[in-house]
Amino acid sequence: MQQPLEERCIAVAQYIADTGATVRRAAQHFGISKSSVHKEMKLRLPQLNKTLAAQVQAVLSYNKAVRHLRGGDATRRKYRQSAEKQPRML
Repeated sequence: MQQPLEERCIAVAQYIADTGATVRRAAQHFGISKSSVHKEMKLRLPQLNKTLAAQVQAVLSYNKAVRHLRGGDATRRKYRQSAEKQPRML
């Protein structure tokens, strides 16, 4: 059985604030969709707890600001690993 929405909203927000988790990681941790996490953090949380909402917004803003860097790192690792697996031609 799922938690009531208010309890789940606070739990997700606390998880994001404590760990600095991305929306995707928080959704995976709680077994809910990313859109549910977004909706709860943007609409429900400010009505329930303004202080926690400000903390979560700061984390989400940071994650959004650095996401292009994470994507670049992931791509770099992908191609580095594929280059290591292929034999070198002389």
